[in-house]
Amino acid sequence: MKKFEEKTKKTTPIYDGRIVKLQVDDVMLPNGQVAKREIIKHPGAVAVIAVTDEGKLVLVEQYRKALERSIVEIPAGKLEPGEEPAMTARRELEEETGYGAHNLTYLQTFATSPGFADEVIHLYVAKDLYIIDNKATLDEDEFVELLEVSLEVAQSMVADQRIFDAKTAFAVLWLAAHLENNL
Repeated sequence: MKKFEEKTKKTTPIYDGRIVKLQVDDVMLPNGQVAKREIIKHPGAVAVIAVTDEGKLVLVEQYRKALERSIVEIPAGKLEPGEEPAMTARRELEEETGYGAHNLTYLQTFATSPGFADEVIHLYVAKDLYIIDNKATLDEDEFVELLEVSLEVAQSMVADQRIFDAKTAFAVLWLAAHLENNL
């Protein structure tokens, strides 16, 4: 048994949407008590720390309905069924920014909200960027504005909460640590 493992006794599906599924699990706790867990099932996503030859971070600004505001983020998107994360990373970078990358390196995978969701994000670093002549189009319900900012500007965006999500804040910290070492 895994440390503090909660054994699922029953799963009740609540919602099956285009992006997420919601279920309620009845679980047996390590102390023998029973509890309920509301869980979001998500296919996973990628995010890309794209850095220009000038050392600028490529970002997009978009409206996030769940927050009722626009925020600035690194390019990211959901995995499609059967799609490898590296392919998703290249696709999302192209769709959202118009850039391709000669150098795409896997960095790490992390959970976004482990208290209630199984979503993980596969994080990549894109360097040696080039502009794609006939770039892929955004999803029909997606509207973004491209930004290329210095590390200092990105850090100020974190401080004033224009950058408000964990993956992008992590990207800024990563960039700060690695720009000194020429990436």
